[in-house]
Amino acid sequence: MGQVTVRVNGYGHTIGCKDGEEAHVFELVGQIENKAKLIRGMGGQFSESRMLLHVALLLADEAADLKAENARLAAGSADPRIAERLVRVAERIEGIAGSLDAQAAGGGAARVAAPGGDDLPDAGRG
Repeated sequence: MGQVTVRVNGYGHTIGCKDGEEAHVFELVGQIENKAKLIRGMGGQFSESRMLLHVALLLADEAADLKAENARLAAGSADPRIAERLVRVAERIEGIAGSLDAQAAGGGAARVAAPGGDDLPDAGRG
């Protein structure tokens, strides 16, 4: 079992973790410390426990927002403009693939339509 010593809001804490998860713990502590700095920047005097309560509330709020967004996406209520754009991109890809298939079947050198409408030989791409 791994162990790391971290500092949050100026105080050292020893945290146990699974071997190999030390870097992840440091990353999480970095997020907590960033929230503590944000709260300190607002002014006022906070005890360590009150500071950590505010940090926990900020992180819980972010987690709730992410859960709500995940649920919205899972329910299929994504922005319809994104879906429309994806359909157009897929159609363009299918068109390019069809052109390449037709040219390959005709024995000609394959040409690919570049953005802006210019045709470029396949060999010229890199």
